[in-house]
Amino acid sequence: MTGGWEAALAEASSPSWTQRVRAGRDLASFADVPEAAEALVGLLLDVEDTAVTRQTAQALARVGTPAAVRLIALAVAEADDNQADWLRTGVHDALVGPDGLPGVAAACGRLARDPEEAVRRGAAHVSMWTDGTRC
Repeated sequence: MTGGWEAALAEASSPSWTQRVRAGRDLASFADVPEAAEALVGLLLDVEDTAVTRQTAQALARVGTPAAVRLIALAVAEADDNQADWLRTGVHDALVGPDGLPGVAAACGRLARDPEEAVRRGAAHVSMWTDGTRC
């Protein structure tokens, strides 16, 4: 696992957008690990390619844990309008999947009480994106 973990972290800073997309997917399940979390927020706010933003948001929303959704919320709080649109699209892509991902809405509920104001603000936006599945 260490080799894959290191490879995914290395891909997160790759000049290749396809490698950064892969890194976002590979690291999403490690959202609670500080090194991965830092890399994931960077991928969510990728300034070079919107596919990286969208696919990383989708991967994190599919994981649906409070740690994963917290990273999306943090990114939303820092995102410009264009990035926010792609973050929303990535979350929506995950929500329209076969499971509907109730974990995202539940995570938003927990994050509404997060001590960090940026997380609470971002979680409120993500909550609105869950198409009627309110926190």
